[in-house]
Amino acid sequence: MAAKDYYQVLGVREGADQESIKKSYRKLARKYHPDTNPDDPSAEERFKEISEAYRVLSDPEKRKQYDAMRTAGAGAGFRGGPEGFGGFGFRTGGGPAGQWQTIDFEDLAGAEGFGLGDLFSSIFGGRRGRGAGAPRPQKGADRRVEVQIPFELAARGGEITVRVPLEVECPRCHGNGAEPGTPVEECPQCGGSGSVSLIQGGFAVQRPCPRCYGRGTLIKEPCTQCRGEGTITERKRIKVKIPPAIEDGERIRLRGKGEPGPAGGPPGDLILSVRVKPDRFFRREGLDIYCTVTISIVQAMLGARIRVRTVHGKKVEVRIPPGTQSGTKLRLKGQGLTREGKTGDQYVEIQVKVPEKLTDEERELVEQLGQKLGAE
Repeated sequence: MAAKDYYQVLGVREGADQESIKKSYRKLARKYHPDTNPDDPSAEERFKEISEAYRVLSDPEKRKQYDAMRTAGAGAGFRGGPEGFGGFGFRTGGGPAGQWQTIDFEDLAGAEGFGLGDLFSSIFGGRRGRGAGAPRPQKGADRRVEVQIPFELAARGGEITVRVPLEVECPRCHGNGAEPGTPVEECPQCGGSGSVSLIQGGFAVQRPCPRCYGRGTLIKEPCTQCRGEGTITERKRIKVKIPPAIEDGERIRLRGKGEPGPAGGPPGDLILSVRVKPDRFFRREGLDIYCTVTISIVQAMLGARIRVRTVHGKKVEVRIPPGTQSGTKLRLKGQGLTREGKTGDQYVEIQVKVPEKLTDEERELVEQLGQKLGAE
């Protein structure tokens, strides 16, 4: 079975102590954390894989069961009952008198999609049976969507509406995949269970039925709307609250707004990756806002009062002191962004505009002023 080795995942030897396991986990978790790699989906999968490996190997009991399962070899089997295959078993001591040991899959749960998920896939073909082979309710997949918002909305916060493509039950066939009015028959190969039992090299395994693909039913005529899939893609409008001072690249998780869960399981989450559009006037550094305002040379020399726009949608009056130089920054206290009880400031950078062309009269006046200032 091609299952991932948790020791290899964490890069430690099989006999590694808990301190070594913890040290390796922390190092890898920092490297592959989704917040550190926002644009790399493979990093998020790697992070999940690392977390699952640590969850098992850091627990002495789970680690003991995992080690036993890895080394059980061909003498292993599966524990069954009225609820279906519930665990993994092997004999110790040899011969018929050997003791039958059982490992419960639930003790090693949470590995769907990676780690032990590969083991389950190799055994069950991606499905875990319960009862007569029916799939267990599972949480739906998370849906990831990137949204772009204006700079000022990111600064002040607000509400937006996003259209999210989601897989939903086909309204025409109500999820059974058959054209309305056409027969739906029980699969004769699996008897409607959706799975078949096989013997593989000493293992008793259960796999999805190859004839009905795990549905347990056969349809004569596929639904014309979903083409027999039982689901269609529908774009749903979802309102999303944007918190004030959100940064470019931040994520918003909406619980239960993702894909519907298989077999009646809970829906997944909607994860929004927020992209903030640049603004022509404002720019941001932390909670502080910066902008550039151009004034005339006369205003710079004599001083003036001007009105400056803030990210809060209002204009405030700013005093330009006489003799202000280009590049001077004036602080507007408390006009920045607010987050977690802290508020930044707005900084107005002054740019003095020098005339490119002068009339003869203007040139003469400037020369006279220059001579007077030079004499002083």
